[in-house]
Amino acid sequence: MTDFSQEATRRSAKAGEITLNYYEAGVSTDLGGGLPLVMLHGGGPGASAWSNFGRALPGFAASFRTLLVDQPGFGASDKPPVVGNFYRHAADHVVRLLDELGIQKVHLLGNSLGGGTAMRLALTYPERVGRLVLMGPGGLSLNLFHADPTEGVQRLMDFGADPTRDKLRAFISTMVVDQSLVTDELVEERFADATAPGAQEAMRSMGMSFWNPETAEDGMLWREAHRLRKHTLLTWGREDRVNPLDGAMVALKLIPKASLHVFPNCGHWAQIEAADEFRDVATSFYARHVERRPAPPQES
Repeated sequence: MTDFSQEATRRSAKAGEITLNYYEAGVSTDLGGGLPLVMLHGGGPGASAWSNFGRALPGFAASFRTLLVDQPGFGASDKPPVVGNFYRHAADHVVRLLDELGIQKVHLLGNSLGGGTAMRLALTYPERVGRLVLMGPGGLSLNLFHADPTEGVQRLMDFGADPTRDKLRAFISTMVVDQSLVTDELVEERFADATAPGAQEAMRSMGMSFWNPETAEDGMLWREAHRLRKHTLLTWGREDRVNPLDGAMVALKLIPKASLHVFPNCGHWAQIEAADEFRDVATSFYARHVERRPAPPQES
């Protein structure tokens, strides 16, 4: 029986000048053109690849070689200062990780901050990407009716200004509709990660890349949505209080090959609150991909 535990699946590799931590399980199948799947987590306090996607790993690994990557500054990955805007900073390092692992092309799945990284990667390195599933993606979500910052983002900033367990619990409560998921164990786990050495500095460096006028505009991915030529599935929880559902409309209109799936009674963590439906929807979307390989040379 396959061991899908955190320790059994943990890996690390160089990504240029830094080292990234990741978790890997499964082997490539014919599904989705045989491409591996890379999953990129969100950016809240204590966020990591495992906290976002650890429970989803066995289901996706049944069909894909699946890698859950701790983005730079998160989890057990190195935490260098962010150079430029975070989405570009992270996308460049993820591509260097793929180079190190000898992986030429992948499907991408990004949640929130990871959705922004996934889109930036697809825009900058289109030859490295098959299809994208973007879950309430940062940078691409443009609120039409909701205030900005949203409730969830405001609570994230409250924690950053004064990191306490109560403020972390208040932030996590905005992630989900089902408040029974906000357990003491989850709060303690995320608080430990959020206050680990270097974590607060990394969060501030990431956050400033979106507020600094020199780098903020590079994170406004909705302005570049029309350039994205990949098949893209936008997924949203109907009750998302971090990146609300109205934020999907501009992306849906501008991305030529975009579709939208909305999960009812679901917040920002569809992979947790709507786990089975989310896996089925994403897997069927990737399964429609056909990898077109170059034709063999003609004999003279």
